[in-house]
Amino acid sequence: MSKTVKKSEKVQKEEEVVKINKWDGSAVKHAIDDSVKTALLEKNCEEHFGLVDGRLFICSLAVIIALVALGWDHQYPFPQSKPVLIVCVASYFVLMGILTLYTTFYEKGIFAVATQKDGKNTKVWQASSEMKKYDDKYCLSLTVKDSRGIREASIVKSCANYIDSNGVVLNDLVANELGRLYNSLNAEKKEK
Repeated sequence: MSKTVKKSEKVQKEEEVVKINKWDGSAVKHAIDDSVKTALLEKNCEEHFGLVDGRLFICSLAVIIALVALGWDHQYPFPQSKPVLIVCVASYFVLMGILTLYTTFYEKGIFAVATQKDGKNTKVWQASSEMKKYDDKYCLSLTVKDSRGIREASIVKSCANYIDSNGVVLNDLVANELGRLYNSLNAEKKEK
């Protein structure tokens, strides 16, 4: 029976290894982001879905407006439904503009939000990243919000530091980098 458990653990570890095309910058960024998110959640944090829920709410409103336009046009064919279609189309484009502003200025590349309860205090950790299209520099920023304010730490390194020659993300190295940022932000709090 213990052999079966060991085999299933081995299969799980093999499934966790994800190979990516190391020449595809977008795939590299997303794979490193996933590794950072996993490492952050291992720091006694619970994932918070507020940013994603906001985006989902805006998209849901847009879909509802599109469905209203579709249903109204089905019930009352085109010449009669023209005013309603104009209002629905205009509303849809306004919502898409709001969605663009939301993702550009509010989310700002944040891919992970986690909360950490430390007694009575609650810390909100946000991880964001940036990697330009034809650049190998991966910029990771970690922000913590708590009762003392907002603090941020970031690091810029080549993505080659986190991926081996076979296109496998080195999760231990990513977790070490995140740990350094995490510890520096916790140390700043203790110094004040």
